[in-house]
Amino acid sequence: MTKLTYKDLLDAGVHFGHLTRKWDPRMAPYIFMERNGIHIIDLNKTLATLDEASNAMRTIVRSGRKVMFVATKKQAKSIVEEEAVRLRMPYVTERWLGGMLTNFTTIRKSLKKLSSIEKLMKDESYLNLAKRERLMVTREKEKLNKVLGGISELTRLPAAVFIVDVKKEHIAVKEAQKLNIPIFAMVDTNSNPTVADFPIPANDDAYKSIDIIVKYITKAVEEGLLERKKDKDELRLKQEEDEKRQMDEGTQREAVAEKKPATREKKVGEAKEEKKSEPKDDAKAETKTVAKIDTTKSTEKTEEKVEAKVEEKTEAKVEEKPADEAKTKSEEKAKETVEAAEDADKK
Repeated sequence: MTKLTYKDLLDAGVHFGHLTRKWDPRMAPYIFMERNGIHIIDLNKTLATLDEASNAMRTIVRSGRKVMFVATKKQAKSIVEEEAVRLRMPYVTERWLGGMLTNFTTIRKSLKKLSSIEKLMKDESYLNLAKRERLMVTREKEKLNKVLGGISELTRLPAAVFIVDVKKEHIAVKEAQKLNIPIFAMVDTNSNPTVADFPIPANDDAYKSIDIIVKYITKAVEEGLLERKKDKDELRLKQEEDEKRQMDEGTQREAVAEKKPATREKKVGEAKEEKKSEPKDDAKAETKTVAKIDTTKSTEKTEEKVEAKVEEKTEAKVEEKPADEAKTKSEEKAKETVEAAEDADKK
């Protein structure tokens, strides 16, 4: 935002105050000098307070809240309305209704009524109404639109109020003070600067002076809106990136989850195969052991059989020897008997 210079303010006549006899003593810190019975405003203070007010306004708008512009002076009406409409901010340029802030619930009812009338006029049933009824509806709409048209889109209380001439708009000032709403105001030498949270000492009667101050403030509001849009875009991009990241992480997790069951299935299959193979191995081992046992048993049996046969043979041999001895003895005895018989015969 281009900063204002002393020359810009001097050309616009911002430094001109009211007559010295009409001054407010509380404006003394903002008065530079007195000349030809008129107070001259200190432009150093004007520039400093303008920067402070614009920074505060920017932060308020950046947070996404609304600023209400109030100016019912003839000189300020057109400027404030034009700038407020451009920035889509609420404004009051006709008459400040008592309780517009403090009795906002009633004002909202009137706004609802205005919106319902606008809907009715757009509907085809409006053409079926009698001419007099249509005339009454249009008159009521114009009346409401004149007073509340500037705040028709206001759904809640504004975050701040910008006022041109706090002395003229004293009701708005009191209501804002009651609700602790920050007040940004142009204050002339005949005004009380203490009622405003951000007073801007300037000439509030000249058209050029009002124009330069209001446009400077609205530029700050515009910057705040752009910054908010930028923040929103960044936040949206960040959210999209986070969503993408989450999606990627989700897909990775799904892939890992898909892999895990596969690995689990593989492991389970391997375990099953191992279990299956283990019994086979066990069976083989068992068969081998059984075969070994059988072989050992068979060898033992064969050994036993051999031993038994050997024993049988030895026994048979042992048995045969006595029989042979008996035979030999019997044969010897028979021979002896035969020989004895032959000897007896010879004799």
